[in-house]
Amino acid sequence: MSKKSRLKYLSLTVATILLTGVLLSGCGAADSQGETNSMSENQETIGIIGAMEEEVDSLKQATDIDSKEEIASMEFCKGTIGDINVIIVQCGMGKVNAGICASILINEFGCTKVINTGVAGSLDNTMNIGDIVISTDAVQHDFDVEPIGFAKGEIPYTGLYAFPADEKLRKLAVEATQAVANDITYYEGRVCSGDQFISTREQKEKIISEFGGLCCEMEGGAVAQTCYLNDTPFVIIRAISDKSDGSQSVEYEEFKAEAAKHCADIVLHMIKSL
Repeated sequence: MSKKSRLKYLSLTVATILLTGVLLSGCGAADSQGETNSMSENQETIGIIGAMEEEVDSLKQATDIDSKEEIASMEFCKGTIGDINVIIVQCGMGKVNAGICASILINEFGCTKVINTGVAGSLDNTMNIGDIVISTDAVQHDFDVEPIGFAKGEIPYTGLYAFPADEKLRKLAVEATQAVANDITYYEGRVCSGDQFISTREQKEKIISEFGGLCCEMEGGAVAQTCYLNDTPFVIIRAISDKSDGSQSVEYEEFKAEAAKHCADIVLHMIKSL
C-alpha cells in the first residue's frame, strides 16, 4: 500500500471511530433521558376515591387537573394539589366498583397511596351526625364462606378478615381533622363494608355482634383488600350520616354535600402535608 493510500485509510478509520463515539454518546444521552423520565413518572401519586359525585367534586375543584381518562366507565382526573400528583375518581357505589377502581389506580396509574372518602352509617351510638371516622382497618360484613371452613368475613387464602389501614396515613388524617375540622369529633376504628344500604337497627346490631366496628358503608372493605393485595398504603375517611339507633336523622341528600365538604377539607390538608 502506498503512503498516500495508507494515509487515506487511516483518515477513514479515525472518522469511523469518531462517528461511532458520537452515536454511542447520543444513545447514552437518550438512555439517560429515558431514565429521568421514568424517575419523574415514578414520583408519589395519591389516588382518591369517592363513590358519589358530591364526594369528589370539592376535591376536583381544588385540584389543578391536566388530563382526564375514562376506564371501566369511570373518569380518572389526573392533576396536582400543590406539588403532589393526584388522581381523583368517582367509582360508583358497591364493592365491585370500588375494587376495580382501586386496582386501576394502582396498576394503571401507579398510585402509591389510596384514600377513600365519603359518608357512612353509624354503628356506635356515642357518635353524632357529622362526626368523622378514620379507619384502623376494614372488613366485609357480608362476605361469608363459613360452610367450607373459613371464619365469617375471612377472605380465603389471605388469612385475614380485616385489612389494616396505613399507620402514617391514619396519623395524617387525624392531624388534618384536628387542623381543619376541630369543631368535629373524630374516632379511629373499624369500617364495615357490604353491598347493602344498612338502615335498620336489626341490621346494624347483627354487624356489631359479628365484627364490632364504628360505621358501615359500601366500598371501603374492597379498597382495603385491593390495596393489601397490591402492597399499597390506604386509609378510609368517613363522615357519619345517622345515629346508630335511628333516634336522630337528617335528610340524606342535604347532609351528604356538607359531609363530603368536611371530608374533602381533611383530604386536602393531608395531601398538602405529605
